[in-house]
Amino acid sequence: MSQTVTGIAAPNSKRDIGFAVGIIFILSVLFLPMPTFMIDFGLAISVAFSVLILMVSLWIQRPLEFSSFPTILLIATMLRLALNIATTRVILANGHEGPLAAGYVINGFSQFVMSGDFVIGLIVFAILVTVNFLVITKGASRIAEVGARFTLDGIPGKQMAIDADLSAGMIDDKEAQRRRAELEEESSFFGAMDGASKFVRGDAVAGLIITVVNVLGGIIIGVTRYGMDLGEAADVFTKLSVGDGLVSQIPALIVSLAAGLLVSKGGTRGSAEQAVLGQLAGYPRALAVAALLLMLLSLLPGLPFLPFVLLGGALGFAAYIIPLRVEEAKAEQAKAELQKVEMEKEVKKESVKDSLELAEIEMRLGKQLTARLLAAKPEIGNRINKMRKKFAEQYGFVVPEIKVTDNLNLEPKSYEFRIHGTIVASENIKVGELMVIGGNRELPALPGTETREPAFGMQAMWIPTAFEHEVKRQGYTTVDNLSVVLTHLSEVIRNNLSQLLSYRDMRKLLDRLDPAYNRLIDDICPQHISYSGLQAVLKLLLAERISIRNLALIMEAIAEIAPHARRPEQIADHVRIRMATQICGDIAGDGSLKVLRLGNRWDLAFHQALRRDTNGEVIEFDMEPQQVEEFARDSAEVIREHISSGQRFAVVVAPEARQYVRMITERMFPALPILSHLEVARGVDIEALGSIS
Repeated sequence: MSQTVTGIAAPNSKRDIGFAVGIIFILSVLFLPMPTFMIDFGLAISVAFSVLILMVSLWIQRPLEFSSFPTILLIATMLRLALNIATTRVILANGHEGPLAAGYVINGFSQFVMSGDFVIGLIVFAILVTVNFLVITKGASRIAEVGARFTLDGIPGKQMAIDADLSAGMIDDKEAQRRRAELEEESSFFGAMDGASKFVRGDAVAGLIITVVNVLGGIIIGVTRYGMDLGEAADVFTKLSVGDGLVSQIPALIVSLAAGLLVSKGGTRGSAEQAVLGQLAGYPRALAVAALLLMLLSLLPGLPFLPFVLLGGALGFAAYIIPLRVEEAKAEQAKAELQKVEMEKEVKKESVKDSLELAEIEMRLGKQLTARLLAAKPEIGNRINKMRKKFAEQYGFVVPEIKVTDNLNLEPKSYEFRIHGTIVASENIKVGELMVIGGNRELPALPGTETREPAFGMQAMWIPTAFEHEVKRQGYTTVDNLSVVLTHLSEVIRNNLSQLLSYRDMRKLLDRLDPAYNRLIDDICPQHISYSGLQAVLKLLLAERISIRNLALIMEAIAEIAPHARRPEQIADHVRIRMATQICGDIAGDGSLKVLRLGNRWDLAFHQALRRDTNGEVIEFDMEPQQVEEFARDSAEVIREHISSGQRFAVVVAPEARQYVRMITERMFPALPILSHLEVARGVDIEALGSIS
């Protein structure tokens, strides 16, 4: 029976065994002699390995993608040192046999790089060691050290940023875990690179020491052991030793360059070609100035003409072609984004799920009306935005976006408004004509079609635009098609404010309150009233066009009554009393509140129609249907008389009867305020217009 031992990972392949054998082989080279053909093979592996490391460093997008670089650097360093020891053993043992004593690779480097002269080889070797040790390695070590320091110092801030994004809901738990893991890898990587850079410096020093030892030791052994002349021994062993040093220093220089490219990448994303050439070519004016300078240098006496002219021409061509390519790329990107948007729209149209989504406010236009208003599309958007801003200032919350669409199913000259997908208003208009508002006056004696203004029901007529100056001369007001539609839309929104206040909107309003009110909200919600109950109270206020802009006062009033009342209607009535000053101020236009009262007959009728329980609470409204119709006729006659005079007024009734009077009159006069006696603020001048009797 098999068991799984905790802490021991089962290998999923045989690569780990091969890797371990390779490390053991490198260690064995330090102690065991190797034939020259294996030394050649090992040196070839060292060169290939270093070139592979450089290519990977060039093409990675960011340093963390090569997080194993410190480990690879250690392996590459150990491989070179092991081969150095192996070649030292061969050179000192068989160097007297000639240039091929240490293998073909070392002989080839000594002939090709040194041109057969060990003095040139010594100079080239010294320069390579200097460049590697003092320039590349030292700079890379400093960059790695500073990068590790700043990375470690920045970990607390980055960790707090991840926690803040997670708390704000901008990322989920998996993304937060991924970012934390990436942060740990980044700090570990730069810390490891700071230490790994010491391998390269040590490798350069070791190579220099091994070469000196090989030269001196080889001369001594050649003279004392094999009876060679001093000059001959110096020539042979110096060539072999310097060739060996070059074979080891060139891969070391390549790996040092890879390390420098890796740590100097910093926060730049993309391959080295993108990071370097992309940024250098990102400034065409700089290329143009450089091209001009090279052209001028080509004209100076004593300087070669052709190289500077060719380079200047190449840079000038690049300065000309790059902006064109950039514009083409932007155009292609814009075209691709447009196609993507169009594709998403097509997919959205065909999606069954998306067909279930309803616009909160939608204005649908007929074919002819759409063609008429299409030229004024920017003006429509501008006026709708102003309308929404006005609603926000007046009522204290932002109404939803208004979706404007055309619909072939509508009559060509008609429009309709929908709230949550339900038609709430529709109208036919005369496209291209003007509406003349009559008001209290007789309509002008001009050719036209009598109608009713759709927003307020006032008498009006449609006339051709040719009579515009004539009706204006007579003092009438004219309205174009767009104004008719948007005025009607504004009134429809006012009549449906309570439907447009969503739970999401209510929570946003609460979040915008002063932080001191958070404690007040926590005291009443949900112990005394739920958040949905809070929304119901605000909806009751908006249903009667009472602004909720003073939300702090509303919350204080709700906190007072919520422990003692459960029904939203009772809470809303208390809030209205607390908001009496605002309500009366919004109704009173010139400083005085104009009111209509109920006559004695209707006061008594409503009082008798209220049924109460043993605690005195109203539980039922019981009025005969004929009496309700009679009150509707009587009130409509009086109210229309005062509305036609253009006065803004309110109907004042007893507190218990207020909501029932409102229920009867709102169908005929939805904008008419119905107040109770308790909602008339102290200090307000009252002007009685009459009574309903």
